[in-house]
Amino acid sequence: MNELKNNRIPENVKSVHLIAICGTGMGALAAMLEEAGFEVTGSDQHVYPPMDNMLSEAGIRVSEGFKPENLSYGPDLVVVGNAVSRENPEVAAMLDLGLPYCSLPQALNRFFIHGKGALVVTGTHGKTTTSALLSWVLALAGLNPGFMVGGILKNLGRNYNVGAGPYFVVEGDEYDTAFFDKGPKFLHYMPSRAILTSIEFDHADIYQDLSDVKKAFSDFVAAMPHEALLVGYGGDPIVRNLVGQASCWPALYGFGEKLPWRLENVRFDPPWTHFGVTRRGKPFGAFKVPLMGRHNLLNVLAVIAVADDIGITPDLISQALETFEGIKRRQEVRGVKRGIIVMDDFAHHPTEVSETIAAARSFYQNKRILAVFEPRTNSSRRKVFQDRYPESFDMADMVFIRKPPMLDKIPVEERFSSEQLAQDLIARGKDAFYFPDTDAIIEQLIIIARPDDVILIMSNGAFDNIHDRLLKRL
Repeated sequence: MNELKNNRIPENVKSVHLIAICGTGMGALAAMLEEAGFEVTGSDQHVYPPMDNMLSEAGIRVSEGFKPENLSYGPDLVVVGNAVSRENPEVAAMLDLGLPYCSLPQALNRFFIHGKGALVVTGTHGKTTTSALLSWVLALAGLNPGFMVGGILKNLGRNYNVGAGPYFVVEGDEYDTAFFDKGPKFLHYMPSRAILTSIEFDHADIYQDLSDVKKAFSDFVAAMPHEALLVGYGGDPIVRNLVGQASCWPALYGFGEKLPWRLENVRFDPPWTHFGVTRRGKPFGAFKVPLMGRHNLLNVLAVIAVADDIGITPDLISQALETFEGIKRRQEVRGVKRGIIVMDDFAHHPTEVSETIAAARSFYQNKRILAVFEPRTNSSRRKVFQDRYPESFDMADMVFIRKPPMLDKIPVEERFSSEQLAQDLIARGKDAFYFPDTDAIIEQLIIIARPDDVILIMSNGAFDNIHDRLLKRL
């Protein structure tokens, strides 16, 4: 299309405007650009904490709403968020004015990754925890990495770093890039090392089926340089097959006896998880980490494999694991009242829900697990996983399901039914309840919760601030 000819980044950029600046990635990019000396502005439809506070503290001017006049000063470059459509008023003005524009991955590559070793973490699950932990290991090793992560690292109080060191850690997101580039974001990154955690069907608004998802990851692996390292989870047959076909250096990890990187002697002793690691059949080290769950141990093992390839010693890796404080919204204990633990997690895919509940069960074996779930993503609001969700809650004692928000954006025949999920759970012998809104869930939890319960709240959104509201009521 002729009108899209300005999808490029000029040589001498001094001012940058970001459309939809309040997204996690866009906000981080804006702060990085400001820190790097660019003049930065932005706009978004809903400007709210914590992103507005972060941007304000960084000295970035953010306009409420999308308006053509936000571009009247003529920025050298416009970065367009992936949630922004061609019909956006600022996009229309941008095209009419002939302003150069790009996507987030393009800007990240050009201004921050270029010339460094890109460490790309990909997969359907576990990207944020894995990339955050890898960033912390590199930071503690004194390598001053650049990074952009999908969650706030508690150790550093931010989800980004410009970094002066030789490496940049980035989540390789399989979601589409922008309205003018419908390919996955991760195809924009050329890794020196990559982690592939898992491949399952997700993002039903972008991908048609599992084969469509597999094709995207296959394209990523095929594009990796021959000298790059690909660390893949050997317990996932799709990942194992892709790694086996890769022309770069492969390294599989997991629990299997014949895997090059292997977990063994796992022991839970809250708040610690203890485990041993073997490398090519020989002991590599004994470690402990303040994370719970089998899935997190696999994430940790992948990080160990990459860190070892970079040359970080087992002792430094061990120090980093033991001092890792976690990520906001990933198994984060938001508070304890009357002996009742309120935990927040980002889980939304059926596999993530199952693994998160199992992780909580491994740490809190003698407590009731009250699972609270809001189906909020584009996939979970659709019925594609209607039949899979019931088994995901098998290890919970009680289940509280909210009606999906924003259902009017989903065609009637494609909508997920929370009522049906509650009925299916009851049929499996679970105490399960359906609620039309968040207020009703809070009222029921106040009645049912008792000391020594763990209330595990799972949503990829704010969930109407249920965590703080519940803690106040408790």
